[in-house]
Amino acid sequence: MAEFINILKLCVGAESVEDLTEWQKSHRDRWPAGTSMHVTRMWPKRETEVTGGGSLYWVIKGVVLARQRILRLEEVFGADGIRRCGLVLGADVIRTEPAPRRPFQGWRYLEAAESPRDLPKGRAKEEALPPELARALADIGLR
Repeated sequence: MAEFINILKLCVGAESVEDLTEWQKSHRDRWPAGTSMHVTRMWPKRETEVTGGGSLYWVIKGVVLARQRILRLEEVFGADGIRRCGLVLGADVIRTEPAPRRPFQGWRYLEAAESPRDLPKGRAKEEALPPELARALADIGLR
C-alpha cells in the first residue's frame, strides 16, 4: 500500500493552467508565503495519507493538467459557520501529462499508481493537447 494518496479536483472556471496560476497569484495575500489554499466542503477521512506526500491534481476542462503538493489541512469556517477543509498547497503548480477525466462533483481520491506523471522540465511549457484529442489518445491507451 502506498504511503500517500492524492486528491483529484475539478478546477472550475479555469480554461488553462495559466488561469489557475494567475488566480492564485492574485489571491496570494490571503495565504502564508509560499502556499495557496483551496477550500472544499468535505474533510478527507484519509488525512494522514493525503498529508503524507499527496498532491491535489487539477482537472481543467476535462483533463488532468497539473498538480500541487498538499502541505496540510486546516479548518476553515465560512460566513455560514459551517466547518470546511482548507487544503494548504505548495505554491508551485507542476504540469502533468494530460489525462482525461469525466466530470464529477466534489473531489476524489487518486491512488499514486494511477496519477499522471509530471512533465519533464523541458516540456512544462508545452501547450496541452485539445481535450478531445487527449481523451481519444487515452481511450486507445496512448495518454
